[in-house]
Amino acid sequence: MDELTPIWDLPDVPKGVLPPHIDLQKTRVVCNFDAPINTENIQYSGAFASIGVDNSVQLDKFKENFKIEVIRLDESDMEFDMIGVDASLANAFRRILIAEIPTMAIEKVFMANNTSLVQDEVLAHRLCLVPLNADPRLFEYKSENDESSEKNTIVFTLHASCTKGGSRISVKTDELIWLPNGSEFELPTEKSTSDSTVKPKTYTSFTCSQDSILEFANNPIAPTNSNIVLAKLGPGQEIELEAHAVKGVGKTHAKWSPVATAWYRMLPEVVFLKDVEGKKAKELVEKCPAKVFDIEDMGTGIKRAVASRPRSCTLCRECIREGDFDQYVSLRRVKDHFIFTIESTGALPPEVLFTEAVKVLEDKCERLITELS
Repeated sequence: MDELTPIWDLPDVPKGVLPPHIDLQKTRVVCNFDAPINTENIQYSGAFASIGVDNSVQLDKFKENFKIEVIRLDESDMEFDMIGVDASLANAFRRILIAEIPTMAIEKVFMANNTSLVQDEVLAHRLCLVPLNADPRLFEYKSENDESSEKNTIVFTLHASCTKGGSRISVKTDELIWLPNGSEFELPTEKSTSDSTVKPKTYTSFTCSQDSILEFANNPIAPTNSNIVLAKLGPGQEIELEAHAVKGVGKTHAKWSPVATAWYRMLPEVVFLKDVEGKKAKELVEKCPAKVFDIEDMGTGIKRAVASRPRSCTLCRECIREGDFDQYVSLRRVKDHFIFTIESTGALPPEVLFTEAVKVLEDKCERLITELS
């Protein structure tokens, strides 16, 4: 055979189709016992032009292959499969979820009295990290020059004390009381007036009560978890403060991050190169700590190992690390299939967080197109 014979003229390789070994390099990460291979993504549109395969990204083809399948969904957690995308796009959603979706978090703490063992700065820091269930889409960003109002600020008060002669008590987040009418602390620079009809100036200037908003009337603003310990008070100790929450994003400070974590992994794939039967099948089942394999009775007295739970595979490679099992089993990851997990802190449901992440990415794309045009 002439060495210059095109590869599509070889037997069983139709023109315009990648040969199996090249398709494996393009679509799978092969996890050998010592190290993974084929980890790079092949993005160059003309990478396979010599064999008549178009590797360019086309919108119609992307729409046809792209899928999202929700696997698990509850109040705080969501697991879904993102199929037909590159790792860069999956990572873009992860970074947006962590750093660019706004939430409400405590920014300023005004201490009226703190005789506990917890320093003012430490207590303020603990308060700032408390997740709040307020919907950030109902509020505006507050700049340094803006005055605090019902549109950009949420006010909480906390007053707890331990009576003398009593036992120690724990101050928890259920002590944070939402003030829908704004601050109750008077500005220290304002002189008191004898006129009782004049309302003293406070740290906020609310023109209306926040509980008049329908969303807040049905779901009052409060910490998402009422059982977080903020401090412990001994007999005679007291804490009195006011906390102001504003809108922000996680790239400014982690307290504004709406997720406890957002992460993804490529779909594991377990492929049998040869049938694993008898004692070897039992040994394979026992070697896997993730319980991926089971033994199936083939009905003729032959018991064969099968990968009944490939999704549970953590790619620890214990099953192929010793012996000759790497000749029987191949562990792979699918490059365009991602298992995505979102763990919300409670401000917004996880499915809403992902929708907001899509909007943020869409805005980025529109700004890029506008600047290029």
